[in-house]
Amino acid sequence: MTKSCLVFIPAPGIGHLVSTVEFAKLLINHDHRLSITVFVIKAPGATNVDAYIHSLTSSPNFPKHLQLIHLPTDESQSAQYLHELTQNSIPLVKQAVSDLVQQSRSDPDSPQLAAFVVDMFCTAMIDVADGLGVPSVVFYTSGAAFLGLMLHLHQLREKGTLDTTSRDFKDSGTELTIPSFANPVPANALPTVVLEKQWEGFVDEYVKGLRKAKGIIVNTFEELEPHAVHSLSEGDTRLYPVGPILSAKDDETSQQGWDTMEWLDDQPESSVLFLCFGSVGYFGEDQVREIAMALENSGVRFLWSLRKPPPEGSRRPTDYSDPAEGLPEGFLDRTASIGRVIGWAPQKQVLAHKAVGGFVSHCGWNSILESVYFGVPIATWPLYAEQQPNAFELVRELKMAVEISVEYRIDHKNGSNSGVMSRERIEKGIKEVMERESETRTKVKQMSEMSRKALMEGGSSYSNMDRFIDEVLNI
Repeated sequence: MTKSCLVFIPAPGIGHLVSTVEFAKLLINHDHRLSITVFVIKAPGATNVDAYIHSLTSSPNFPKHLQLIHLPTDESQSAQYLHELTQNSIPLVKQAVSDLVQQSRSDPDSPQLAAFVVDMFCTAMIDVADGLGVPSVVFYTSGAAFLGLMLHLHQLREKGTLDTTSRDFKDSGTELTIPSFANPVPANALPTVVLEKQWEGFVDEYVKGLRKAKGIIVNTFEELEPHAVHSLSEGDTRLYPVGPILSAKDDETSQQGWDTMEWLDDQPESSVLFLCFGSVGYFGEDQVREIAMALENSGVRFLWSLRKPPPEGSRRPTDYSDPAEGLPEGFLDRTASIGRVIGWAPQKQVLAHKAVGGFVSHCGWNSILESVYFGVPIATWPLYAEQQPNAFELVRELKMAVEISVEYRIDHKNGSNSGVMSRERIEKGIKEVMERESETRTKVKQMSEMSRKALMEGGSSYSNMDRFIDEVLNI
């Protein structure tokens, strides 16, 4: 019989919701004493969330002890950012949890509220849990090395010993000793949020929120980030590395997706380079031209997810009605025998395909975990968020990727970027990542095996899930 209820609160956005639900499903399958309720905070206009939830809950395999509760959304509200959406949802969460508690009191067979599991961007909800006298644990959807970096830099800033927001710091050549990294981290590989003063308030609140939690669940596994996990575990952080948590399937399907998979079926094993830059990744015309020429000059088979820059007032790129309009004249004709240019791509299915042998990636953490799990080496090209330190970690720390760049970045607010990456630099990275017998490929293949074993009974992540359940029910 189910005895304990965990409340999960993912941040708004399909990526956070999917990884949260997948972890919830893992926990329920791991220990049948648990019941999990996920409160869904939906950003205005996020129709992909509705579609995902419908497909999930209508499945005959949807777990009996998992429920998803939509918090009411005011489509007219002006909240645009995670912080605002989360703050606006606090009274809604309070009411919804009060209803759950009331139900458990009136029905002795109902599970008792045991803990909150909150997204790393929803730590404001910890105060709600504290008010109910239950512990909170953070679900951290980035890696352990980046977690350690944020905690350490915040500590230095509080002590007044380091200011990473000074005007010339990023390009100063400074290298920082960060406990969660084995190698010094150059200033230009730090994330934008610690380099610009406008983000100081956000970072301060973000890190203080992490420190309020009783523990941190991280979507990684010990074998992938041994140094980072060890350094965090030595401190006062109660850490639970439970990954890799991957989505069960891609959250969109389309005829183009099926056509893409059929094209891959006709390609030789490990012969195709996949280029994909995440849900909000895009490039201007000059950079697209350099990528196109690098691909053409390399002669490598390729599948390129090319997105159109977003319209005014939006952050999300769209698909070209005709890919040719964003490409050099004649490119599609000249590369028709070796390549395919598409819009949105079913990334997980593509990486799982035997024809794919390399991945030019923005180095979002979910993309890294997917590439590792399926044994596909990455050529790094970070764009935003925590992707610069992720790229640095892959190339310099773990030696599991080749470098196109570790410091490139774009600003979604004004469209600025680090400049145009040359076709020569891109082509070099393409050729290196597609080498058949490279040390990088061997390491990624070995880590792929380890990632699968980590989740099996007796594996490191399986054992950490056991530990999390035992400890959270007894905090």
